[in-house]
Amino acid sequence: MGTVQEDQYVYSNVNREQCKSRVAVPPPQPFFKSLQGSLKETFFPDDPLRQFKNQPRSRKFIVGLQYFFPFLEWMPKYTLDFLKSDLVAGITIASLAIPQGISYAKLANLPPILGLYSSFVPPLVYAMMGTSKDVAVGTIAVGSLLTGAMLSTVVDPNQNPKLFLHLAFTATLVAGIFEATLGLLRLGFIVDFLSHATIVGFMGGAATVVCLQQLKGILGLTHFTKSTDIIDVMHSVFSQEHQWRWESAVLGCGFLFFLLLTKYFSKRKPIFFWISVMSPLISIILGSLLVYLTHAENHGVQVIGFLKKGINPPSFGDFVLYSPYFPVALKTGIVTGIIAMAEGIAVARSFAMFKNYNIDGNKEMVALGVMNIIGSCTSCYLTSGPFSRSAVNYNAGCKTAFSNIIMSTAVMITLLFLTPLFYYTPLVVLSSIIMSAMLGLIDYDAAIHLWKTDKFDFVVCISAYIGVVFGSVEIGLVIAVALSVLRVLLFVARPRTTVLGNVPNSICYRSVDQYPEAQTVPGILILEIGAPIYFANSTYLRERISRWIDDEEERLKLSGESSLRYVILDMRAVSCIDTSGISMFEEVKKIIDRRKLQLVLASPGGEVMKKLDRAKFIEKLGQEWIHLTVGEAVGACRYMLHTYKADGQPETWSNNV
Repeated sequence: MGTVQEDQYVYSNVNREQCKSRVAVPPPQPFFKSLQGSLKETFFPDDPLRQFKNQPRSRKFIVGLQYFFPFLEWMPKYTLDFLKSDLVAGITIASLAIPQGISYAKLANLPPILGLYSSFVPPLVYAMMGTSKDVAVGTIAVGSLLTGAMLSTVVDPNQNPKLFLHLAFTATLVAGIFEATLGLLRLGFIVDFLSHATIVGFMGGAATVVCLQQLKGILGLTHFTKSTDIIDVMHSVFSQEHQWRWESAVLGCGFLFFLLLTKYFSKRKPIFFWISVMSPLISIILGSLLVYLTHAENHGVQVIGFLKKGINPPSFGDFVLYSPYFPVALKTGIVTGIIAMAEGIAVARSFAMFKNYNIDGNKEMVALGVMNIIGSCTSCYLTSGPFSRSAVNYNAGCKTAFSNIIMSTAVMITLLFLTPLFYYTPLVVLSSIIMSAMLGLIDYDAAIHLWKTDKFDFVVCISAYIGVVFGSVEIGLVIAVALSVLRVLLFVARPRTTVLGNVPNSICYRSVDQYPEAQTVPGILILEIGAPIYFANSTYLRERISRWIDDEEERLKLSGESSLRYVILDMRAVSCIDTSGISMFEEVKKIIDRRKLQLVLASPGGEVMKKLDRAKFIEKLGQEWIHLTVGEAVGACRYMLHTYKADGQPETWSNNV
């Protein structure tokens, strides 16, 4: 960082003309109009009503139906080529959905048939209401784990399976109402408080917990801890060494190796992605045949057993709405609803970006909510848009959400005719399927990238991971959300302020930390405020600006340079200000006045000028000390310094300059 020499200054008529520029105060607006604009930007940034403008009444009705049921928009344009692509994609994801659904239902301590029920009705609802072409609906691993773990705190699924099942339906209903309400109230931005680092850590921790839980099935244990933390799980595993079944362990490790091998091959050769997609179904078929031929069920290998034939029975009369069970169902529904929303919307946005189309986050919330509400009434538990299934749908070449209908049809055929074939399916194979799916959710590369890019984000990620693995999924979720909110608060409460200097051979003023060659201007301290000014950061900014002034005066004193005369605040990044921020400016002005310095504002926005004008601060400061750019402010201060040195009198500003 250098200092611009005095003889480099050129005080010309151009500078004097620039100094005459004034920052305008926006014309006043009625309060209700201003409030309406603010609310519109907050809740309706996409302006959903624009499609209704200048439309006849009949057309408005059709547009309204298309808004809530997007399939009415793309279905009339549906072609035979689309059907061919969706047919292949639908059958492909059905081959994954059937074994995955059964596995995740066991993870939630629910009857395996519920995994198939939940892959039949919800996809039909989403196909009509969802805005994504690529999301494939089904049960999710983390949601299943949470459902089973949280509801088990009040009801033992082995001792009272019927009540546990009804609680699962109730929690699904709560999750659906919660999701749909947030979507209808246009509160989709709430999901954005879960940062990428938080999701990476939380999902990695949840995947680790799920894998540890599968040791029960892999080792053939009948008794296992209800806790999900790693210490209790490891204690439960090693305290029952005498009950380990080598038959289950060999079978489980063998199928896990097969599943991981097919994933590795498909990753190396993407054209053969269908191999890893089919491997869970192949594992179930081979495992069932092996158990049937060897009668392994008589040698400690547990099997699924009887699965009821037929489509979903109604369950709208099974909700548990009384104490002490409903509060737990309410808590479970809200927590799992947040997880389902976060995963479903993130997946939809990711694939929409790949295919270059837009999705509506609020519509997605409504679609997810309605399908869970209807699902809870038709013997389904929590569903969303799982990444693994949606990735398969995308890679299989789906064109529209009709692939969900194809998948649902395939599941319906399975429910009506094929469920007896799953009788001999070993539970250890289901554990292997879950473990292979979960290992893909532990994103090591993302964690390494966070470490290299942003150490704080890495700390957030690891904290969420540790909270899940060593505490519980709920604790991990609380830590994840708390750290995300803390990050936002730190950005707001501790905004960055930097000293600016002139970049050589330009008229730009930039941070002297970013540009070491940038030169400070003698007698002038230029500070950039990097955030809106609120009650949360006004005290910090006042103290930080005072400290910058102290540091600058001390530096000038030690170097023997010209004394400080002006403090310019660059306010380009200050989009808005509240009354606490205005009070901060008044206090800063008093501090600067006591030091016989002059405060100068540069580049204030319209909203800021409006507030400062109403508070009479512009009148107190003087309109002449507010400039359009930092360059103009520096030019004005240079001119005043030059005038002061020429006549030896203190500088005063005149419109005749």
